[in-house]
Amino acid sequence: MTTEASEPDGSVGSTGAGAAGPDAAQPAAVGPGHGPPAAPAVDVFVSYASHDAAVANAIVEALERAGLRCWIAPRDVVPGSLYADGIVRAINAATVFALVLSEHAVASAHVGKEIERASSKRRPIIALRTDQAPLTPAFEYFLSESQWIDLAPGRVDAGAVKLVEAVRRYLDGPQPLAPQSAAVAAGAPAPPASGAWRASGRAAVAPGRNWLVAVAYAAVAIALVWLLADRLWSSRRPAAERPVAAAGAVAPPAAAPAPAIPQKSVAVLPFIDLSEKKDQEYFSDGLAEELIDLLAKIPDLKVTARTSSFAFRGRAVTVGEIGRSLQVANLLEGSVRKAGPRVRITVQLVRADNGYHLWSETYDRDLKDVFRVQDEIARVVAEKLKLALLDTKPIAAARAANTEAHNLFLQGRYFAQSETQAGLDKAVDCFKRAIAIDPDYAAAWAELAYAHFRQLANGYISVRPGLEATRLEARKASQLDPMLADAYVVMSQEQMAGEADWAGARASLDQALRLDPNNVGAMISAGHLTRATGNADAALVLFRKALERDPLNLLTRRYMARVLYYEDRLDEAESAVRQVLEFNPAYPAAHYELGRIFLARGQAGEAVAAFEAEDNPGWRLFGLPLGYHAQGRAAQARAALAEMLRNPAGAEFQVAETYAFFGDADQALAWLERAVGNDPGILWIRGDPLLRNVSGDPRYAALLRRLKLPP
Repeated sequence: MTTEASEPDGSVGSTGAGAAGPDAAQPAAVGPGHGPPAAPAVDVFVSYASHDAAVANAIVEALERAGLRCWIAPRDVVPGSLYADGIVRAINAATVFALVLSEHAVASAHVGKEIERASSKRRPIIALRTDQAPLTPAFEYFLSESQWIDLAPGRVDAGAVKLVEAVRRYLDGPQPLAPQSAAVAAGAPAPPASGAWRASGRAAVAPGRNWLVAVAYAAVAIALVWLLADRLWSSRRPAAERPVAAAGAVAPPAAAPAPAIPQKSVAVLPFIDLSEKKDQEYFSDGLAEELIDLLAKIPDLKVTARTSSFAFRGRAVTVGEIGRSLQVANLLEGSVRKAGPRVRITVQLVRADNGYHLWSETYDRDLKDVFRVQDEIARVVAEKLKLALLDTKPIAAARAANTEAHNLFLQGRYFAQSETQAGLDKAVDCFKRAIAIDPDYAAAWAELAYAHFRQLANGYISVRPGLEATRLEARKASQLDPMLADAYVVMSQEQMAGEADWAGARASLDQALRLDPNNVGAMISAGHLTRATGNADAALVLFRKALERDPLNLLTRRYMARVLYYEDRLDEAESAVRQVLEFNPAYPAAHYELGRIFLARGQAGEAVAAFEAEDNPGWRLFGLPLGYHAQGRAAQARAALAEMLRNPAGAEFQVAETYAFFGDADQALAWLERAVGNDPGILWIRGDPLLRNVSGDPRYAALLRRLKLPP
């Protein structure tokens, strides 16, 4: 709401509203025992320009008749307090931000700053539009994901009814942390988040998220640091009652008690991008990763990895909800504004439980100094958290001296996250271009090696050339920078999948963990190695440790589900797979894993439905022969196997599993021999439930011995 000290131009003179903007002086930090108390929690903060006071007051009256708590100025400004403090605290305390949108509001700089503040606090914005005045670019950006209600002349009451309904959806509706796609797939009503609907029925205008978001991500990366995501998903029904849908519907798994929130914990939320052009999201993501890397070096401070840090991008959630969901005591948030060669980064540290501002700072820098800014922010935040800070200066050799090369590197990492063929192809291209500019860019060599490994693992490129490229590129990275942990992680993956060199992989992982004890990739690879050569329980400990750092890493969660399936812990395995599907119903191989779990239970029909729902054609093809065979559809099972055999390169292990499941031991063992050195799946030979028909064959035991694996 815009506080009503009316200015000569008729706009609202909310002196405090300016404090909400990233360019304005920030209010003094307020903590327990310092300054005025925080505003009491309210349901709706009402923002308006002075010309619209009558409409705003009518809206408030209607909301309060419906039992909703409102905050509006000047009524609710504490006598003797600063308007700036009152507005900032009220927006922080509100669940929903309601805006009387008119030509007067659009013309008011103070209303704009209140909207910016609400957006930065991730408050759902509901605009009640009284006229058709064109929006400024800033208003269009901040309202692009909001819900709109058109107020016809003289029909404020009708609009108020819609507003009451909308507010109650946010207060009483589905939890905002549940992704909309999963809720819809499961048949549940989706929350009206991220512009899911507008009462006026007009389509949302969605300007691209970009550069500033990028820097915001920098914060995000730090912030979503411990989404102890295992806790994010909890089962509401027994596994046996959950439906399986060909479209990928999933039911959430069972609830677990929330752990105590560690005080030395912080989540970095996506920063708001206030720059003029919205095309730099990859750069923001890169900043986030740099901050994560720096903060992860602080003793006793838990920091989640990138995958989980970015999971709440675009979600309509409050600070309190984020803190509870991520189990963090502190949140780092802010905004970034890029103009030409200059960048302004505004950062603030907030207590998640009460919204108190512990610290805020604004950094105006030339872009060429952005690396120094990252270090500076991480160090100051660490100091404010009262933690001992290690020497977190980034390793110079891991960074490019050339700005264009670094830019391409950030784009490559951005594209690689998708795990899709198109995304990985773009990532490889970006890394290669970065290396062409700076051949000594060690981190780019390591990321190129990992992108090639993910391509071959997903069947997008031929295995042997892919493994050779991975091996050479990982070694090149380690030669250029012997202190780069990621290089040794990728090296270990190639050694396991391509060479069955368990000792070499162990040495590589030991080196990676010596350099970076919190490296999530090293934990995941160590889990694979431990399961293949040793104890499944110990492997699960490593996967869970990785998920504590990176709770929303769906690949790790899928692998953990497979280990549980191998151990015949089928309910736990199903729960883990459904957690993957809840966040991404099209995630590669997730439905395939679910189908195998159903096969192990003897549920052939459900298995076929899951295999048919698999979005990745390769994994779908691997599953269907198994499902058809279990249903007794012999002709279709053989036809599906014949389809696999048309191009078996890189799928030799899956062919062997199929023959074993069909009961053809000779063919199964012959294809296992062919898989050695040609199919990374050979890593999963030991204890594979699909190979049980051949596990007692002396030839199978001899193969394990040759691979130097225990029985």
